[in-house]
Amino acid sequence: MKKHLFVITCALLAAGSVYLAADDHHEKHSEQRHEKAVAQDAVTTDGQKRSAAGVETTAARLYKNECGACHMAYQPGLLPRASWTRMMVSLGDHFGTDATLEPADAAELATYLDANAYGSAPSSKHMARIAKSVSADAPMQISRSVYFVKEHRRIPQRFIDQADVKSLANCNACHAKAENGSYREREIFIPNYGRWDD
Repeated sequence: MKKHLFVITCALLAAGSVYLAADDHHEKHSEQRHEKAVAQDAVTTDGQKRSAAGVETTAARLYKNECGACHMAYQPGLLPRASWTRMMVSLGDHFGTDATLEPADAAELATYLDANAYGSAPSSKHMARIAKSVSADAPMQISRSVYFVKEHRRIPQRFIDQADVKSLANCNACHAKAENGSYREREIFIPNYGRWDD
């Protein structure tokens, strides 16, 4: 009897050791995946390629200066290449505004957007979902993509219409880190309402 108990105890201890080793391996693997994702985020959160030293490129600065002068400089990863191409050839009527650029600047931005668009460069999870669901009827409008509409469908209109927001296109009014390309739900803070938890 004692011999059987000893064997059973040894077997249980061995099984427990195997389980703990497997659990440690799984946890270590999960941490490595997380660290890799964080590292990738550090490079791509704003959807713009940077040099190895993390320095903003001249084209990225030009993009922020030219486009960010009128609205948030949406990350290129929010739209596929075809959408940016279409936008760059129609700047004379950019949603009702003449946004024509000097030819050299337009060429530089077209190259930059093509290289950093969804499909050309890594995009965050939210940006990829928006880019992949761009509406065929409005391929240049991020706010009309299927994913974007779905994610904002429960926001009361009065929160959107208020002076501190004005439009769903004004991403950084509620997404605290939108300028950096982060659209995580826990970072949503609607003016005059507070944290939004869908």
